[in-house]
Amino acid sequence: MNKKSGTSKDAADKLVRGIKWKTRKQYSAEEKIRIVLAGLRGEESSAELCRREGIATSLYYSWSKEFLGEAASAPSVKAQGRTANAGWRGIPPVRRRAPR
Repeated sequence: MNKKSGTSKDAADKLVRGIKWKTRKQYSAEEKIRIVLAGLRGEESSAELCRREGIATSLYYSWSKEFLGEAASAPSVKAQGRTANAGWRGIPPVRRRAPR
């Protein structure tokens, strides 16, 4: 059995993964907010918006869920004084209580 062909395929796969990871688009908080607000305006469908921006619809919906959840909880979080090192702009993610 020749392991050389398997090894070169593994090396090629590793190289491709590395290139994809390094060239992956990183969105700033401002870009995420701009895209989510464009979707909330409703001038175009979420699918059209995602196609135009080059993102997956699942990514758009996770951003909008995070954005709307943080926007709703921001005043209560600020009152508690927990704003360091979390979320988009220092706002920790929403933690829902379990139903009683």
